[in-house]
Amino acid sequence: MRMRPTLSWTPPEDLPPGTADPEPVTDALSTGGVLVLSGAGISTESGIPDYRGEGGSLSRHTPMTYQDFTGSAQARRRYWARSHLGWRTFGRARPNAGHRAVAAFGRHDLLSGVITQNVDGLHQAAGSEDVVELHGSLARVVCLACGAFSPRGELARRLEEANPGFDPVAAGINPDGDADLTDAQVGDFRVVSCTSCGGILKPDVVFFGEAVPPRRVEHCRELVRESASLLVLGSSLTVMSGLRFVRQAAEAGKPVLIVNMEPTRGDRHAVTRIALPLGAALTTVAERLGIAVDGQAAVRR
Repeated sequence: MRMRPTLSWTPPEDLPPGTADPEPVTDALSTGGVLVLSGAGISTESGIPDYRGEGGSLSRHTPMTYQDFTGSAQARRRYWARSHLGWRTFGRARPNAGHRAVAAFGRHDLLSGVITQNVDGLHQAAGSEDVVELHGSLARVVCLACGAFSPRGELARRLEEANPGFDPVAAGINPDGDADLTDAQVGDFRVVSCTSCGGILKPDVVFFGEAVPPRRVEHCRELVRESASLLVLGSSLTVMSGLRFVRQAAEAGKPVLIVNMEPTRGDRHAVTRIALPLGAALTTVAERLGIAVDGQAAVRR
């Protein structure tokens, strides 16, 4: 029997409450060496919904799993039709104040690195460098047969040519770039194959039920070892791919700080959870540190 990946988590009642004071984040950044681990919640202010927050996409949508994608031509047709439409929204998304604040912290050498669970590329668009994309990127496509990579824009052009006039109205867009379409809207959408070998094309992202590449995991573990503290931004930490780094940091005695409106699976390992919107919280922290965000002069407190 195939096991489905863990998609939900119910917070126990005895979790420590969150706070509205971002001062611990300010203190951690002021000493430097902070490793950022970001999740879907940092991109909600850019118009990309998260999975599990209020109104999150899991309430109406089950993400594609690796097993379904590789095992069913119909599942791939449904995925690519929905993802093709969703890619247009992702292409219009722009970094928000949270992304820009993280980039500003990096420019001031306060960070030891950035790991993101997101596949939207918004950290890089905001100016962050050497971002580890834990779950890959929607901007790349990989052939499952020959391993060739290609730009997503190239695939989008080929899908447009193969499906002229395809322009349904989606009920919503999800954090993985998958648009909510009915089977009727998907219709007979045509999927294209690898131009090199005719193999199956897949976005270069880690689907639910698929393992993060071991070398990438080890690189992230090394970043945790080299950091002074871990700052989690906008992740419920429901899945182990991110939670393991929180546990590693806590076991090593490194402070874990979380900024997330809702309780997370990592709260027991954290010194605090700040329950504030990310853009406002990180902008406040930047102001307290005297760091300019959005090109505006900040006043050191």
